[in-house]
Parts: sequence; structure tokens; C-alpha cells
Amino acid sequence: MSLKLYYHPLASYCWKALIALYENDTAFEPVIVDLMDPASAAAFKKVWPIGKFPVLRDDARGETVPESSIIIEYLGQHYPGGTQLLPADADLARRARLSDRFYDHYINDPMAKIVTDNLRPAGRNDPHGVEDARALLRTALGVVEAEIASRTWGLGEAFSMADCAAAPALYYADKVMPFGTTHRHTAAYLRRLMQRPSFARVVTEAQPYFKNVPGVRM
Repeated sequence: MSLKLYYHPLASYCWKALIALYENDTAFEPVIVDLMDPASAAAFKKVWPIGKFPVLRDDARGETVPESSIIIEYLGQHYPGGTQLLPADADLARRARLSDRFYDHYINDPMAKIVTDNLRPAGRNDPHGVEDARALLRTALGVVEAEIASRTWGLGEAFSMADCAAAPALYYADKVMPFGTTHRHTAAYLRRLMQRPSFARVVTEAQPYFKNVPGVRM
């Protein structure tokens, strides 16, 4: 098989890439990476020395493609399907990239800060950093609430790269700072995302690993 995806089933950025692959029924070989296992980590770093996932390996084209956003664009360019995740229109494409960056930097990253603080050794927690993350997350959710009120998907009526980024970010954000009663349009958007077959499959496949999410009831 030409394509291999190196990933972990719990990683939100890996979910982005998986949604894109499943959305277009793109054939690939899944390679789960366990960074806590020396052999698995070493094998992965031979593919991508930086050691962060997801990474797409395309043996047919001799390409190693890291970073979830770049993977989505690469798939659209070289393995297109029925769902065009990056719009052809230049202005819409720019909006899709902006939305992708927004969800990554302002929802996913502060969410991750809150979760990973639970992994710190006793006495080494960062309560100030966590409160800053919660404040940023509240602000970002307010932006989403205003924008999504009149839209079905992130850019409007067509599912796109923006939704690939939104789905994991909002899913986990709702676990660490539930917004169902405070941001009703955002909560409805998350429900639509969870009903999308590509994302529903990602969540189902991750369920056996949810017990390993620190300090979060999944």
C-alpha cells in the first residue's frame, strides 16, 4: 500500500488527518506509534526524526509529509476524492486555512495545556498557565459561537479542512471545559461533527484508549 499514516489514536492532530482520509475513503496503512515504547519510538524517528505525529509516508512518490494541515493539503493535491477539503476558490481556501489555524492554536493548544498539566509531577503543576489556557479557550469559543450560528459547517454549507480541525479541538475542549449550556450553537456544531461518518469512525476507534487521557472523564 502506497500510503502509511504514523499516528496515535488519542492525539487530536492525528484525528485531523484521519478525518481527511476517512472522508474520501483514501486507502492507507495505519501505523500506531507508542512514544513510551523505545522500539516504537525509535522506528518512528527513522521516518521522521522530529518524533511528532501525525506523519504521512507516501512510498509511491517517495514523500514523507508531517503536520496534519499539510497532510490534508497533500491528500487533496495527490489523492483527491469526493469531498474537496481545501476549496478551489482562493478566498475560500484562505478562510479554510485561517479556520484550521484558529482551531489548532486557540482551541486545541489551550485544551492540550489543560490536559497535559495533569501529567506533571506533584508540585510541578502550572496553575497560572492553566488559567491562561482556560481564558484563551473561553475567548476562542466565543468567536466560534458567533461565527457558527449561521453556518452548517465551518465555512458554510460544504465540509472542509476547517471542520477537520474543528472536530477534535471541540470534542476535547468540551471534555475539559464543557460548553453545552454556554455556547449552544457551538454545541450543536459539535453534534453535527460527531454525526459525520468520518469523525464518528475516528471517535469509535479511539474509545479503547480513552482511559489513558489524564484527568479527563471521557
